[in-house]
Parts: sequence; C-alpha cells; structure tokens
Amino acid sequence: MGTPGAELERLVDIMRRLRAEGGCPWDREQDLRSLRPYLLEEAFEVLEEMDRVGYGGPLRPLCEELGDLLFQIVFHAQLGAEVGEFTMADVAKSISDKLVSRHPHVFGDLRGVEGAEQVLANWAKLKAEEKKRKTGSEGSVLDGVPVAAPALMRAERLTEKASRIGFDWPDLAGVRGKLAEELDELDEAIASGERDAIEHELGDVLFSLANLARFIKAPAEDALRMAIRRFTTRFQHIESELRAEGVPFGEATLAHMERHWQAAKVKEKALPPPARLPRAAITTVRLRVADLPAQRAFWDTVAPRLGWSTGRGGAEEAVYGDGVLRVVFQRGEAPSTGTALILEAPSARAVERLRAALEETRPGSVLQAREGRLDFRDPAGLVWEYTTSAG
Repeated sequence: MGTPGAELERLVDIMRRLRAEGGCPWDREQDLRSLRPYLLEEAFEVLEEMDRVGYGGPLRPLCEELGDLLFQIVFHAQLGAEVGEFTMADVAKSISDKLVSRHPHVFGDLRGVEGAEQVLANWAKLKAEEKKRKTGSEGSVLDGVPVAAPALMRAERLTEKASRIGFDWPDLAGVRGKLAEELDELDEAIASGERDAIEHELGDVLFSLANLARFIKAPAEDALRMAIRRFTTRFQHIESELRAEGVPFGEATLAHMERHWQAAKVKEKALPPPARLPRAAITTVRLRVADLPAQRAFWDTVAPRLGWSTGRGGAEEAVYGDGVLRVVFQRGEAPSTGTALILEAPSARAVERLRAALEETRPGSVLQAREGRLDFRDPAGLVWEYTTSAG
C-alpha cells in the first residue's frame, strides 16, 4: 500500500496525462463551467454512501466515492495549473496553512482552550483577522455560507456562525418557545388567507426548525433526507402491494393505501438493528508514566522513525501522533505492565530501520526482532510491537 502522498502524486500525473496532447478527448474538452454538475453529483454520491453507513451498511464503498470526489478536486487543480494560477500542491498547502493558523491551541502557543464552543469562537475571530489582513475589512461572521446551498442547511449554518459571537439562545427552552411562537403566527397567517403573509410566516417556522435542529445537534438537512428515505420506502411498499392485489393504477382509495402505509411502518420497526453501527474512531490513547523526561527522550527518537510528529501538550505531558491518533504520555503512577501496544509498520524495511536505530541509540530496549516484526520496551516499561501484519 502506497503512502497518501505517493498516491496523490500518481493521481495528479494521471490527470495531467488525460488533459495532455494525445490524452482523453472528453477530459480535454472540459472547463470549470462544464465540471460544475459533476462536482455536485460526486458530492451527493458521497453523502448517499454516508447515509448507508449510518444505517449499518459497509464502510468500504465510501472509499470509492471519496476517490471520485477527490478526482474532481484534482481535475479543477489541473485546470488552474494549465493557466498558471495554482497547482494541487497549492490547494493542499492552502488548507494546511489555514488549519494550522486556526488551531493555535494545537499548533501554536494558545493555552486554556476548553471545549468545542471555545474552539469555534476562536475560529471565527481568527477568520475575521485573516479577512481584515487580506481585504482591510473583517466582513461578516456570516460570510462563507454558500448562497446556493440547500436552504435548510444554509439556515442552520447561518445560526451556527452567529452563535460563535454570542448571538444565540441560552437554552433549549428558548429555542423551542420561539418555534411555538412562529407556529402561532403561521396559524394566524393561514387564517387570513394572505399569500405573502403565509409565505413569510412559513419561512420563519422553517428557519426556527433549522435553528432547533442545530441546537439539539440533529442537522435539519440530514433529518429531512432520512424522512424522505422513509417516505420513499413506505410509498413504494404501497405501490408494490397494490400491484400484487391487481388494483388499477390510481384507483386505490386513501383508506386502502393508508392500511398498506401502516403495514410498511410496522415492517420497518420489525427490522433488526444495523449489523454494524458506524465506528467511533480512536483519537487519543493516554498512558501514565512515572518518569516523563525519560519517556519523552525515548519517544523523541522513536516518533520520527514511525512517521509521527511531536505535538503540544501540558508541562506534565509528552504528545505524539500521526495526524489521526495521538499518544499522550502523562506524568503519574504507571499502571501494571503486561499490555502490548501494536503499531502497524508499512514494510519490513521500516521495521529493520527502527530496530537498527533502537539498538544504536537505546541499547537494551529491543526485546525481540524477526522479519517484519519488532518488540521493544520504552522507559515506562510499556511493550510495543511494530509489525507488518498488525490486525
């Protein structure tokens, strides 16, 4: 299996060849305008696959759909490169620089950040400062929500952005109360029969619902999409049953269709739970060690050879990670030993390089070494297995 960087380089080279003289006629004809529908289509296909995973489906097909979406990004970057504006490297550098600058609590010196809400507030402040440096104006905290986004999604994102500077309800009761108020006003508008008033108040109700969805962390766009999925499944059940009964198209009574609708709901509830729920990713492993300086000195040597970087932690911590998983060594009473921690090696050669480095710089730390596997002990007494066959 290649590294992410190598595979991305391969994809960029493939795209360059498709667009070059003698490449693919279809790819050579495309421009930014013609690619717009494909970008949307691939994004929606990723979303559909995410929904299937949410219902207990396999995760692997999502990989293919993400690849299709990535290809669209590489395609756009190639168009930028052809006119000398930017390359795929510039795209990656741009987002990397942005993430680093907007996470000073991770990559900088900012301390004392507690919870996601404070992170979002800092993000909004940093974004405004960036915009002021670029344009001379901080702009609006609401900037950045695409006008063309689905209305429910846009409403939720706008209220989320406003909340980052404190414009928000203090509790759920306030949000729910506002929805009740808007529903009352909609009833009054319906009673009046005035079309403009009805549209106005219905819009307020939908906006309040989107805000409620944000507050209870159940995105309105996702909830509605799942409701549409249920409606489609149930209605198609009605159609199937009516065909089986020989009822001519369009001639079933409402009561007849309602009976099949309720039967579809009962069948839906009787289905077994998903065979596999979406996985909760492990992001941090925290281990207590008695001698933190010795542990830090050891892992400052080992981490780079595993492709890990050194993170920022408190005075009583040593932090290392690969961008997904963080290993945090924290000063404290060490637990009893006996647990082996397994790390997957990219190749037997990588295992051999680490073995040689440990034997040179940390004599006695290697416990056992054989083809494709290395067992070693760190200063805290923790046993690590570095192997090409982790599973």
